[in-house]
Amino acid sequence: MSKGDLTEGRNADVAAFLEKLQATPKPQGRGRRGRLLFAMDATASREPSWDRAVQVQGEMFLTAQALGGLDVQLVFFRGFDECKASRWVREPKALVDLMTKVMCRAGQTQIERVLNHALRACEDTPIDALVYVGDACEEEVDRLGHLAGKLGVRGVRAFVFQEGFDPVASRAFRHMAELTGGAHCQLSSTSPDELRDLLRAVAAYAAGGVAALEDANRRQTRKVRLLSKG
Repeated sequence: MSKGDLTEGRNADVAAFLEKLQATPKPQGRGRRGRLLFAMDATASREPSWDRAVQVQGEMFLTAQALGGLDVQLVFFRGFDECKASRWVREPKALVDLMTKVMCRAGQTQIERVLNHALRACEDTPIDALVYVGDACEEEVDRLGHLAGKLGVRGVRAFVFQEGFDPVASRAFRHMAELTGGAHCQLSSTSPDELRDLLRAVAAYAAGGVAALEDANRRQTRKVRLLSKG
């Protein structure tokens, strides 16, 4: 496959993601701040793009604050059996500080633990979105699908961003997104601008629904402006 074919495929995937998000029912009229659980694969395979990804993800939360604010919890896994969750954070700087302290370590994926944590976290207070960023899946796809289905029943939509082109991860991530009513997007690990725009779009969705998307229309790039159409 040529470089041009890969680029064309990525553009189509981004367009499909934006179309899916546009059609997703927005969390309106809830009388509370939005809540977003942000999960990251921090295993060694992501180390080459880690610093850039952290910067892009930090910008997402600054955008969310401008759009009305979010309560965000950071979850990450790495190494041997290490999976941690932060407190719920309102201030973007606090979350960026937390992310910059995380360093990649060799280990296997622990996506099942992330999904189980999300199920527990939404028992008392609803979660409007789960964002997951990773590049691999070394777990049983059917098991992840079962847990994703439970999240979907509870109204938690998963927006899954895949770095790279691993076919096993693509299948698992797409399955997770579909079962929650969310969306999956495959990105090049060398294209931070795509991830930046798409994360801002999800932040707008979780922070305040249609009003926030209209605000994003005024503030952000063409990709985000597409979301307020229709």
